[in-house]
Amino acid sequence: MIKMFFKQIKYRGDNFSYIIADESSGEAVVVDPSFNADAIIPLIKNQGFNVKYIVNTHHHRDHSADNKTIKSGTGGKIVAHKLAKVNQDVEVDTGDTLRVGDIIIEVIHTPGHCPDSICLLIDGKLLTGDTLFVGECGRTDIPGGSPKALYNSFFQKLMKLDDDIEVYPGHDYGPRPHSTIGEERRTNYTLKKRTLSEFIEFMKEP
Repeated sequence: MIKMFFKQIKYRGDNFSYIIADESSGEAVVVDPSFNADAIIPLIKNQGFNVKYIVNTHHHRDHSADNKTIKSGTGGKIVAHKLAKVNQDVEVDTGDTLRVGDIIIEVIHTPGHCPDSICLLIDGKLLTGDTLFVGECGRTDIPGGSPKALYNSFFQKLMKLDDDIEVYPGHDYGPRPHSTIGEERRTNYTLKKRTLSEFIEFMKEP
């Protein structure tokens, strides 16, 4: 059985970063460094982890700002969707996997907030970036945003996952720092059953 280290970090602002590691091998991945390098690097050193990857759920600066700092401090390779506007070492898309020790990370392309948004499924935990928050969803009224794409990401991909999958978002916007697919399906008003046209109109509302 894999012994997985999993840490949600909020050091500056409301952004969440994540460290996931296989404790047996010591290999680790950092997800969305944001502005949290001052908390991430000491934790990695204290645990003795070897960072293999630095993954961005999308290119926005509040998720990728400390990429270079983490890379220079750990040697990890920067991973992002193939459409991402970051200097990535590894490009990924839906169906691709990353391996950290014996931990398998499944990539799910979930455009809507922006074209390069991805979610990461890791041993029953879903890191959703700015696609899905606890009780909310990512904005689509920004460059590259698309309510149609977000609708498809929700209802053709994320809502097909099991209820017990844990949801870990990119921001601390909700009443608690994490949730489950089942809880969001039941309580998140943005996931209420709507037609595509109804969802597009809904996303225009303030």
